[in-house]
Parts: sequence; C-alpha cells; structure tokens
Amino acid sequence: MIPNSYKWYYDFFGEDSTCPKDVQDILDAVKQGDEVEVYINSPGGVIDVGSEIYTLLKTQKENVKIYITGEACSAASIAAMAGYCEMSPTALMMVHCVSSGVNGNHKAMEHMGEVLRTADKALCTAYMDKAGMSETEALEMMEHETWLTAQQAKEKGLIDKIMFQEQEQDAAQMVNCLSLKLPTLEQMEKVKNMLKNNASESSDAKDKLLMQTKFNYLKMRGEQR
Repeated sequence: MIPNSYKWYYDFFGEDSTCPKDVQDILDAVKQGDEVEVYINSPGGVIDVGSEIYTLLKTQKENVKIYITGEACSAASIAAMAGYCEMSPTALMMVHCVSSGVNGNHKAMEHMGEVLRTADKALCTAYMDKAGMSETEALEMMEHETWLTAQQAKEKGLIDKIMFQEQEQDAAQMVNCLSLKLPTLEQMEKVKNMLKNNASESSDAKDKLLMQTKFNYLKMRGEQR
C-alpha cells in the first residue's frame, strides 16, 4: 500500500502495489448498487494510505466484500476493517502501533512520541468500529504487535467469517508492514533520469536500455542495503 506518487515506480519494475487512486478508479467505474470484491494479501504500508483506502471502501457500505487471502498486516489490516470481511483459514492478520524514523534532539523525539500516540488512537478506531472493542482493548492489541489466525480474528470480531468454513462443515456432516520499504526519493529520481535518457532511442535499443536500467536499479538497491 503506497502513495499515489510512488505508483509509477512500482509499475515500471513490475512490483505489486496498490495506491488510493487504484481503488478510487475502480470505485468510479462501478455502477450504483454493484458489489465490490476486495482481495487483500499485503504486508501493509504507509498509514495515511491505509486510512484513505479504508475511507474509500467504507463509503461503499454494504456493497463491499473483503477477502483476506494471504496476510493483512499493519495498514492493510486497517483497510480490512472497512466492510464485511472473510479470511482464509491459512491467512494471517497483524496489528501493531505506528512507527517512524526521526532525527534530532530530545524535543524532536518527544514530539514524535506524541504524534505516534495520536496516530495509534486514530487508527485503532477502525478496530473499535468493526469489532465493538474498547479503545483500551484495541490499543493493547496494537502495543503487543498481535498476530492473529483466522479463528482468532473471528473470535475478536475483526472478521465476519472464515472462508470455506460452511463447505467444510457440510462435508463433515456426512496472521512489516513490516517488510515494506518504499524506494528513496533519490532512487526514484535516478530512475526518472535513466528513463529520460532512453526516450530518444530506437525500439530495439530502448528495450536493451530498459533492461540495463532495471539491472542498474537492482544493483543500486543491493548496494544500499
């Protein structure tokens, strides 16, 4: 889940991503009364992006059905709270507190602490609204970086149903971003410059230069890790 301004970068390198504009474009194309199905398999992303996507989906009310197929972590778990939600029995959900990097003196650190606490309180309202839990319960869940199976998420009221459950019962009757790391503005600018330099080349030469651009990008990211 990335900001709109980063979308071109991920598309160029063929990396899966979703930005608010992607969601808005689909909702704009949906006819009134049509059902919207949302499939989530995401390690999370930027908090305001998660909030914006949550809000876009929430406005659709009963016309949205959400399916967690792999994982709904961090900001993606916020988006999953926007409507009726089913979760695969093999999927995972993770909720945690907002994090950020900050440099500066003790005042900057103290200020960032207040900002993060305020952000946590804002985001936890999505869990409160969906599950009917208190703010204290929601914040405690976030503080502990809670990983949930489908069954645990259902018991907490964070999802409405476990996928395939009815079918299995009829047959028987006979959980970084933790891993998400946005490219730096410097990396994006370098790729833009590479693309500009390639614009005047012939088709065959352009294909070769694009391959070289992608190779240089991967090398650049490897050197910065």
